[in-house]
Amino acid sequence: MRKLLSLIAVFSLLVACGEKEQLPGEGDKDNPTPAPSEITLSLEQIDAPVAGGEYTLTVTSPTRPSVGTRPDWITIPDGTYNSTTYKITYQVKVSPNADTNERTASIQVSAGSLSKTLVVKQEAAPIPSDAPTAMTLDKHALSVAQAGGSASVIVTAPEKAAVSGVPAWLEVTETEFKNYKMKFTFKAGANDSYEELSATVVITSGSFKDEVVITQAGKEKGPEPLDNDAWKLSESLGLGWNMGNHFDAYYNGSWAGANEGYPNETAWQGSKATKATFTGVKAAGFTSVRIPVSWLKMIGPAPDYKIDETWLSRVYEVAQWAHEAGLNVIVNTHHDENHGVDNDYQWLDIKNAATNATLNETIKTEIKAVWTQIANQFKDCGDWLILEGFNEINDGGWGWSEAFRANPTKQCNILNEWNQVFVDAVRATGGNNSTRWLGVPTYAANPEYEKYMKMPTDAANRLMLSVHFYDPSDYTIGDAQYSDWGHTGKTGLKAEGGDEDHVKSVFGNLYKKYVSRNVPVYVGEFGCSMRAKSNSRAWAFYLYYMEYIVKAAKTYGLPCYLWDNGSEGDGKERHGYINHGTGNYIGNSKEVVDVLVKARFTTDPAYTLQSVYDSAPTF
Repeated sequence: MRKLLSLIAVFSLLVACGEKEQLPGEGDKDNPTPAPSEITLSLEQIDAPVAGGEYTLTVTSPTRPSVGTRPDWITIPDGTYNSTTYKITYQVKVSPNADTNERTASIQVSAGSLSKTLVVKQEAAPIPSDAPTAMTLDKHALSVAQAGGSASVIVTAPEKAAVSGVPAWLEVTETEFKNYKMKFTFKAGANDSYEELSATVVITSGSFKDEVVITQAGKEKGPEPLDNDAWKLSESLGLGWNMGNHFDAYYNGSWAGANEGYPNETAWQGSKATKATFTGVKAAGFTSVRIPVSWLKMIGPAPDYKIDETWLSRVYEVAQWAHEAGLNVIVNTHHDENHGVDNDYQWLDIKNAATNATLNETIKTEIKAVWTQIANQFKDCGDWLILEGFNEINDGGWGWSEAFRANPTKQCNILNEWNQVFVDAVRATGGNNSTRWLGVPTYAANPEYEKYMKMPTDAANRLMLSVHFYDPSDYTIGDAQYSDWGHTGKTGLKAEGGDEDHVKSVFGNLYKKYVSRNVPVYVGEFGCSMRAKSNSRAWAFYLYYMEYIVKAAKTYGLPCYLWDNGSEGDGKERHGYINHGTGNYIGNSKEVVDVLVKARFTTDPAYTLQSVYDSAPTF
């Protein structure tokens, strides 16, 4: 019996020892712990040192909680939620702080509609001895293009920098503050006003403060009108018309026979000029006319080089008809220039004159004789007449010959001599020629060769620079007959180069170097081979090109003269606008001429070079 009682006692002790000890507040299945009604955090704020560290965070919540967004310097791996105890434990890891600024993060811990915030603060890293002691900017002025773009400033400072005062027309982005540097980039869209935009943005870093000025150009207005003779003359001459392939025409080639080298009014087209020619030109809206004239075999032999009186009188008669119609007039020597052709009548041979001093002196003697006679013939004419020394003097390579490229100044200096002889010859005849405006050309009449030009000396100080403009030549007079031109044209459908920016660059240079210094410049020839109106795309770009060139010339103070060779139809070298005999329009030319007149004479301030640009064709 005693043995049985002992076994029972031992068994009871074993059972008692095997039971799970109940923890405070846990209860058992018969007495479960009640669910909490809110979230509690074992840590509500962590104050981490610079080196960082790991921290145990226990969350008590009625349902499994979630941890919200945290910065990349705080890591909180997921934990296992105990649904019996309503607890979950996280190991919060704070990375070392390399920044010299204190950093703080607020992390939301949520369970259903309940939430609690864990705040983590970390000390700033100490400022190294080599850290900057002040804030500096790599620039204090930034500019953004009118079409839109961006510009940046790099800030070096002991602490992270911030910007303020950024206007609505700018967007700002910033890079990470690292190694005491950060970059602020300011971006703007197109500025569609004519006024410059400007903003002063404040940059601060701690107690340091500085400013950067950001500007954006407005739409280009072009130069302002000038109160000088050059600008006034441009306004007076306005829009001109070339009577091309008329008095400058001459018999040449195998068909010429005994007439080879003689100029003739109808050699290249069938109409003689009449008074109606010029009344028609005037009625169309032109204000000036350029009458190119070839003299060639109408000039007699040395030493007098006497000009045929009938030819000279006829040129004078026609110039007077143009004047009577109310037009200004330019008369020149045109195809007398020798472009590397082997004949004895195109006597202005700059290629050989550049290497043969004796020949050069002979040519200068003839220039003096010829221009003395022409000037005397026109001596009684008023300021409505301009005499132009030469047309497109070059060696046949138009600036691309081997000889010219090797030493451009050699031939250009010869032309400078010829221009001086021309001016002196005309002035010496006296009368109205003493103060008449005279035109002197650049080499090949190329405006970009003005850099080799030396204007003649002239006591009257009444000289004009003469240039031509057919850029891009592959579009205007070339074989390809591209359909497109300008910034809206498509690659493959337009010639390379020569877009609107090129036009502004060339004309702007002439304005800056000459017109603004009171030296008039005129575009003695411009134009483009006619496009077929039935090709709506080509026709639209053709009209746009013609309008843009004239409006640009007007904007930069350059009178300009349309090349008209009387050739009807469309295609290469078809430049027919006004019938040389009747003064009537040719084909669809009225539409073109009306565009030119609009471009030259419209005074509406809203009609600008920029507005023409903005209305370019789109297909």
